[in-house]
Amino acid sequence: MEPQISPLSQVEPGAELGKGVVVGPFCLVGSDVVVGDFTELTSHVVLSGRTTLGSHNKLFPGCVIGGEPQDVSYQESSTKVVIGDDNIFREGVTVNRGAEKEDHVTRIGNRNMFMANSHVAHNCRIYDDVILVNGVLLGGHVHIHDRAIVSGNTVVHHFSTIGKLSFVSGGCRVPHDIPPFMLAAGSDNPTLKTINVVGMRRAGISEHAIDVIRTAFKMLFRNRKTLAEVHEYFDETCNGVKPMELAQLLQFIEAQRAGRLGRAREVVRDQRVEERKAA
Repeated sequence: MEPQISPLSQVEPGAELGKGVVVGPFCLVGSDVVVGDFTELTSHVVLSGRTTLGSHNKLFPGCVIGGEPQDVSYQESSTKVVIGDDNIFREGVTVNRGAEKEDHVTRIGNRNMFMANSHVAHNCRIYDDVILVNGVLLGGHVHIHDRAIVSGNTVVHHFSTIGKLSFVSGGCRVPHDIPPFMLAAGSDNPTLKTINVVGMRRAGISEHAIDVIRTAFKMLFRNRKTLAEVHEYFDETCNGVKPMELAQLLQFIEAQRAGRLGRAREVVRDQRVEERKAA
């Protein structure tokens, strides 16, 4: 099935369009762009730079994917955006390609929804089944793990990580990591209110595992127990068979506490600073 390209759009020589691709009116597809099978650009969509989209994505009017990173250190090198399958990009979504840091790539996985006017900055990584609600702004190098939901008009500080199946309430300023399975709220420096029971059940996590995560949450964030105390407690009560969700939570928190400013991945930036000093 040949691509359908509106005569009102411009697809530059060198662009690769898969079978069944639809390019609606007033779109621009750059020469280094690859668009996978059955992806649809409804209208007024710009794909630029070294941008690769998988199959069955849908982009609504006003999306700009692959624009230069908003980073003053960027030297116009050939960095990338790599996007998987079955993603939805609603009106006005922007995704910047990577800056010349980390692996030079902004990565988006599969089955994610980016609601209107959300922004994904350079070198971010969005895993699978993530929802960014209207107006969410991600700083550079943010990682958002599977099935997380970030509610409307939330701003996430660069190098922050939003853990698996976490839920961030609307209008938050998130300057630090949010551990997996947690529900965070508060307009400034949100706190962990409880666990994301609804999301965990929808993901098919067992009631036993949910109860274990609930107990771990109370021990860590209400009773202020140490990680060693939490490990010891579950070693005694789980008879050596601890749910993997508990391991994911405790490993995340251990890494977060070993980082800086509540962000485990700040060590990436610290390493670059030390490399520049040594050069």
